[in-house]
Amino acid sequence: MKGLVSPLSLAAVLALFLAAAPLQAAGPEAFSGLKGSLDIAGGTAHIPVMAEAAKNIMRANPNIRITVAGGGSGVGVQKVGEGLVHIGNTGRALKEGEITKYGLVSWPFAVDGVAAAVNPSNKVGALSKDQLKKIFSGEIANWKELGGTDAAISLYIREDGSGTRETFEERALGKGQALAKSNVVSSNGAMKTAIAQDANAIGYVGIGHLDAGIKGLALDGVEPSQEKAKSGAYTVTRLLYMNTKGQPEGLTRAFIDYIYSPEGSAVISKAGYIPTDGK
Repeated sequence: MKGLVSPLSLAAVLALFLAAAPLQAAGPEAFSGLKGSLDIAGGTAHIPVMAEAAKNIMRANPNIRITVAGGGSGVGVQKVGEGLVHIGNTGRALKEGEITKYGLVSWPFAVDGVAAAVNPSNKVGALSKDQLKKIFSGEIANWKELGGTDAAISLYIREDGSGTRETFEERALGKGQALAKSNVVSSNGAMKTAIAQDANAIGYVGIGHLDAGIKGLALDGVEPSQEKAKSGAYTVTRLLYMNTKGQPEGLTRAFIDYIYSPEGSAVISKAGYIPTDGK
């Protein structure tokens, strides 16, 4: 399946994926007797979930070693496709060419929103999609045009291949793209740091990454929250995916089972996302 998913069709898409995924829900006890290594890389929005799950599993079974790295959605596809990791994470659906080239299988596990964000000191707290598009295209270049201070707007974007970037450009900018002279950062964490340190910054992060250090902007009158994303009121949304090369087996399958388990759902919710099974 190509492209991003509209809020109204999320349930239908999840039903298709999960119907084809006869995995068994499992807690840490499912790892009893297993041993070995599991390597995960890709989308940075996934890291809080993957790292917490890995910690829980390794605590239950010290004979298992799980590594979790970022790099972005493009890296996740490339590494799992080339057999460098067992699970490659993406913040977007796989493209047909990626599926064909590598024989990948997707496992959607969470719903996330992507929010435009500014420094907490910025007086601007809400924008329309039209204003947002004009900001990132350079048509609006000073905060005073939006009711803010007389200061040039500092644009921050994610790298090529980022699922967060693709979602933002597709859903918030109406398939528009940011100026080439924008500052490029390589993760949600790096974006948060950049915005927190630049009073005139605007960028975007997964809603699960919003905290006191940055301010999420209301878009067309709707606050960016996972509750609003779940209801469909906030429309800049996406699915988060784990991807495997072919059907998962052994430790890889056990890990995916765990993510879909009640305990895995709790980990997903704790990270600020919405579990796909609705738990």
